[in-house]
Amino acid sequence: MRALLLIGLWLWGGSACAAAQPDPFPQVAAAYLVELDGKPLWARQPDRRLPQASLTKLMTVLLALEQGRMDDVVTIGNSAARETGSLLHLKAGQQFRLHDLLAAAMLPSANDACHALADHLAGNQAAFVARMNRRAALLGLHDTHFVNACGHDSPGHYSSAHDLALLAHAVLHHPAVPDLSAQAHLTISTVDGNTHFQLDNKNALIGRYPGALGLKTGYTLQAGKCLVAYAKRDTHEVLLVMLHGKDRWWDSADMLDLAFDHARIAH
Repeated sequence: MRALLLIGLWLWGGSACAAAQPDPFPQVAAAYLVELDGKPLWARQPDRRLPQASLTKLMTVLLALEQGRMDDVVTIGNSAARETGSLLHLKAGQQFRLHDLLAAAMLPSANDACHALADHLAGNQAAFVARMNRRAALLGLHDTHFVNACGHDSPGHYSSAHDLALLAHAVLHHPAVPDLSAQAHLTISTVDGNTHFQLDNKNALIGRYPGALGLKTGYTLQAGKCLVAYAKRDTHEVLLVMLHGKDRWWDSADMLDLAFDHARIAH
């Protein structure tokens, strides 16, 4: 199968425009998009509105980077401590540096850390979600609407592969993000140093796929297996967005491989 795909790439030619490229992965996800060096390469229903699970946290992280300071002290509130889903089991009253909660939201996708960031930046989650939607409008994310800060399934909470690619580019403007999301493991501590948390990256590509630098994973019952993957080899960068994927890790590795093969053939 791989050989046939490479032959297809050769026949179409490296100079063919992205729109002319056939879809080599029609069954991997409900929607996906692959960019090579910032230009669309392949896509399937990139504008389809779908639940995005914890890919939502990319917007929370972006706002934290834009509106917070990395050394801010964030106090865990009662609402954050009552979060559900993927958690660090933070306790109300604990204090962390903002950069450590960013790491917790990105790597293990901790909803309590994410919620604490929202509360710190806007006072409460509802006010923060309003900021998320305003920022989405400024970025031109026409097929995106947020209802919560962390990615829980909820009516009216959706995005598209195309919009998530735009959001990923905005996040990647901050050099600290790929440095952080490329970490397989990290330890954070409360400000007083009394409590430590081991963070394990949920992105199975990190440390296993050459050139993988993150960015974010997600899963809920409605959203299925979601992924924004970013990888860099030599001078080439590949960005992959997958919504409601099937075999997320094997398929994403194949898709990234083929994109890098395309770059090699085209140049």
